[in-house]
Amino acid sequence: MISMAGNLYLVPTPIGNLEDMTYRAVRVLGEVDLILAEDTRHTQKLLNHFAISTKQLSFHEHNTQERIPEILTKLREGIHMAQVSDAGTPSISDPGVELVQAAIQAGIKVIPLPGANAAITALIASGLKVQPFTFWGFLPRKKQERLSMLERGYKQAVTGIYYESPHRINKLLEEVESVFGPDRRIAIGRELTKSYEEFLRGRLADLRQETSDKVWKGELVVVIEGQGEAVEEKQEVINDKPEDIRKAIEKAVSEGVKANQAMKEVAKRLGKNKREVYRIYHDLD
Repeated sequence: MISMAGNLYLVPTPIGNLEDMTYRAVRVLGEVDLILAEDTRHTQKLLNHFAISTKQLSFHEHNTQERIPEILTKLREGIHMAQVSDAGTPSISDPGVELVQAAIQAGIKVIPLPGANAAITALIASGLKVQPFTFWGFLPRKKQERLSMLERGYKQAVTGIYYESPHRINKLLEEVESVFGPDRRIAIGRELTKSYEEFLRGRLADLRQETSDKVWKGELVVVIEGQGEAVEEKQEVINDKPEDIRKAIEKAVSEGVKANQAMKEVAKRLGKNKREVYRIYHDLD
């Protein structure tokens, strides 16, 4: 029996600059029977700009579970749909994951379109290593959960990408410095693709000082270098002598790195067991 089910298209929308809408995205939004929108009022402005008259159905984080059965029924009936978020690519820090999973399980064809994404846009202009990388998205609101996630990011040797809002960015940078230390390099992308797009790059401590009085506006992407890159730059300053090992740890501690973390880094850089470095640092021979 030939399936007459509709297709589910995942359509990225601009993150600021309307010129980043692709020809294919405009065509698909105009050809499908229904658009699933995170905010129908917001999406309507985009549709008006490109003279698209397709009807919309709201689909956001608060009505996901109740909408999915309805959407699947319509898809099975042969109705073609496109899902969009307010900006960027669906499912990336936006609604969409559960719908995609449900559609795949139901045998519905899911067709993704490439397009705008704030994380990748910030990464390629950060000046840091672009691969491999870890995308963390928005951090949790609870302090302990945030710090736990940052600790996980600190231990990774790859570049990390985080989203943050303007009214929480200073607090985030403070917490990042407490976990990563003051010397870790970062890049902050603000209002990406817009006419007043801005990038700030440098050592974490320097950027915190430079932006202490800054009034932040717009959504932000924070890109942080990986532990491997930071360690690689300092590799030559440590040798195997006990006094130099102690000096390296003390220097890191004086710069805000926790003693435990400093010992881990030194042990890794020298290829030693952490216990051995601990004994040297505390002169326990």
